[in-house]
This record gives sequence, structure tokens and C-alpha cells, in this order.
Amino acid sequence: MTDLPPPTLRLRIDASALQANWRALDRLSGGARAGAAVKANAYGLGVDRCVPALADAGCRDFFVAHWSEVPAVLRHVAPERVSVLHGPGSAEEAAYARAAGVRPVIDSLHQAQIWTGSGGGACHLMIDTGINRLGIAPEDVSDSLIQSLEVEVLMSHLACADEDSAMNAQQVARFRECLGSVGHQEASLANSAGIALGDDYAFDLTRPGLSLYGGVPRDELDGDIAQVAYPQAALIQTRSIEAGESVGYNATFTATDAMRVGVVSLGYADGILRSWAGAHFTSQGRALPILGKVSMDMIVIDLANAPDLAEGDWVELPYHLPDAAQQSTLSQYELLTVLGRRFG
Repeated sequence: MTDLPPPTLRLRIDASALQANWRALDRLSGGARAGAAVKANAYGLGVDRCVPALADAGCRDFFVAHWSEVPAVLRHVAPERVSVLHGPGSAEEAAYARAAGVRPVIDSLHQAQIWTGSGGGACHLMIDTGINRLGIAPEDVSDSLIQSLEVEVLMSHLACADEDSAMNAQQVARFRECLGSVGHQEASLANSAGIALGDDYAFDLTRPGLSLYGGVPRDELDGDIAQVAYPQAALIQTRSIEAGESVGYNATFTATDAMRVGVVSLGYADGILRSWAGAHFTSQGRALPILGKVSMDMIVIDLANAPDLAEGDWVELPYHLPDAAQQSTLSQYELLTVLGRRFG
């Protein structure tokens, strides 16, 4: 088969920044060790790029959400280091967990019954302490199905760790109340923002996700977390337009003077949504404003500040997540996970 030509989109991943972020979060976890949430294809940045870097940095514990995400992670780490957060909802999923050797997270009495009925074995257990998503109720800890589990990590999940909410202390107190009620080897509560809440939330294992990839959910992490993802696009066309001519759908931009513009093959199909209108790309520190609406796979930019740029030259979309969230009105989580598959 003929090789494809080079892509006109690329997502540069700074692996050293990713590793530095994990090491910072591991250090901030105090006496606990930091794991890594690598669900959703490592938050959109690529399991094959991120998991080896995290493992080389020293990470031992990896968390995915779906069973379909397991094979990609197992290309890089041993199965006992991989946990599936959504748990075994069927006999088929329990059989797969056993065959693959990964750790299921038991999230309900129903899942506990499925796992035990399949033969049981090492697993993790999620207790819901207030977020009301997955997890058994604290009063169900004494159920014989739960008591018969071989629990390696007893875990819960914080609902408001990115805020100064009274719910944080309530959840950690509820979690502590459960620790003596079910046998387990280790305990885990804190996500990225939870790590910033301090040692009371760390327990034995923390589960950062967003901050590994450059997200800053609390100000306390601001100086410790570096940008990881850099979306870049090549100019596929440059053109001149005259005063009075408009750009893009609905003619939302009209030139007041003659100007030179460029087109990049990037758009909302790649996760750069229409909320980016009014932002800018950069080239060697020069701002190149977006003109008009973002299309499905094209964006027009103003080249006035970079008259040297020609077709084939690369420009970059500023993607420091806290700043990009303010610019686009998207959450830092969305900015990562919406990035599309056409990036090379």
C-alpha cells in the first residue's frame, strides 16, 4: 500500500513535562505514591505516547474506565498494574478481567456478586462517599458479598476537590469511617485536585489524571504543573483579501483593509470548537488572530504579524490549559479529551 503523505496536523507531546508532572504529583502525595489515570486514551493525548513515559518516570498504577481500553495499556505495563474503574457488569467482563489479569474495581453489590460468582480473586472496591456515581453505599460495606471480596485497594472519589467546599472534609470523614469495616491492603481517595488538599486526603495511593497532562484544577498546583500538549497545524493556503471582503460562514468577519490571511486544516471536527473564535494562533511568539467562525476542518487566521509565513509552514494554538479554558469557555478536561484523531 502507498504510504500516506505527512499530516498537516500534529500534536506535540512533551514527554519530559509529563514525567515531571507525575514526579511532582508523586512528591505532593506525601507518604502515598501517585498512580495515573490513563482512561480516554490518556485524556486524549495517546496511551502509546503517555503510558511508557509515565512508567519510565516510576508510575506503577494505571487506571482506565472501559474494558475496551485495557489492551492498549497492556502493550506497555503488566496486567496487575491496570485497574478498570467501571467494574465487571457482566459475566463476560469478569471472565475478561480474569483472563487478562487486570484488576476490576467493584462498584456495586451486583458487580460483587458477578465477580464472586466468576471465581473471585484480587480486586479493588469503590465506596461512594457523596458523589453519587459509581460505588457501593457505606452501609453496604458489611454485606456478606463485600466482606468476601479480596480487596487490594479500597477507594472513593471526591466530588468537589477543585473547590473549597465543606463536602471535601465530609467525604474524607465518611471514607475513614469505612476503612476498618472491610479488609483491604491500601486506600485511595485523591484525584489531581485532591492531592492539593494535603496529606489528610492522600492515604496510600493517589489517582491523578488531569494534572498529569497539564491541567491545574487548584491554584496550589500552579507552579508544579507544566504544559504537555501542543496542537500545531500547517498552513494549507495563503491568500490576500481586500477591504470589505468577509471570511467564513455567516460572514462574521469583514476586512477593513487589504490583508493577507492563511488557512489551516483544523476545526471543530478536531476538537477546536467554535468557542475558540476570537482566539489566536502563534508563530515564534507572534499572535495570528482567528478570523470569523471555526469550520469543521478549516480555520482562517490573520498573517499580518508574520508576513514571512508561507504554505506548509507550521503555526501553534496556545494550549496552556488554564489559559485556554478561559479563552474557549471549555473545561480543562474537555480541552484535552475533545482533541481529534487527525493529529499526527
